[in-house]
Amino acid sequence: MAIKICGTGSCLPRHCVSNDDLSRIMDTSDEWIRSRTGIETRHLVTEETTTFLSTEAAKSALSEAKLAPEEIDLILAATITPDHVIPSLACEVQRELGAVNAVAFDICAACSGFLFALNTAYAYLKSGQYKNALVIGAETLSKIMDWEDRSTCVLFGDGAGAAVIKEEPGDAGIKSLVQGSDGARGEALLCDGRAIANPYVEQTKPVPAYVHMDGQAVYKFAVRTVPDVISRAIREAGIEPDQVDHFVLHQANIRIIESVAKRLHQPI
Repeated sequence: MAIKICGTGSCLPRHCVSNDDLSRIMDTSDEWIRSRTGIETRHLVTEETTTFLSTEAAKSALSEAKLAPEEIDLILAATITPDHVIPSLACEVQRELGAVNAVAFDICAACSGFLFALNTAYAYLKSGQYKNALVIGAETLSKIMDWEDRSTCVLFGDGAGAAVIKEEPGDAGIKSLVQGSDGARGEALLCDGRAIANPYVEQTKPVPAYVHMDGQAVYKFAVRTVPDVISRAIREAGIEPDQVDHFVLHQANIRIIESVAKRLHQPI
């Protein structure tokens, strides 16, 4: 028996924004963005919500896995941009799907959130506590972008992905999962939460909570850490690098991907 991904789905907002579109509202250009990031377009919500995107992605994953919502007993949603503080995104998706038998909760781990959720679901299934898990990664990051800061807003978009995982006969499945955390570097990528607001503190004008990023610090961390994590995952899976057909990386920046590929001695 092996725990495997049995169905996947995704959903993007209808509105697609090109680099040229951004150049009309800020000091940037297609050449500037493309040469530094490799990004050409991104999808941004106009009417869609994080819940809507997540639900549509989940429906596709369930259809591919040939499971009814009632057969799902665990829903994990990874997000830092839910529609509400309460209820959780996972609970809202549970409601929309009619997955009445599922335990549902969110995981907050930003860029690595989906993998943290996948690892958590894997552990639950391995323990035998649950049988069929729905794992979602969804963000509407346009809500927390400073659209005058070209160093951040050009990098991010909105969307959702989902996967159904369950245990099935055979050896093919998830072979290894490697994760880690480094809170000491938290200020390299930061977005403030809600300000203290109660009758016992002096009230000040609210400041919008935008993403702030130290691009160089993030780059250095990624190109040092990602190759090590990939190498460890390959070792723990009991295979050799030349047996890997595809390396699918977080697509934040083409320069990071190129540096990681170079350190792993892999082509792009």
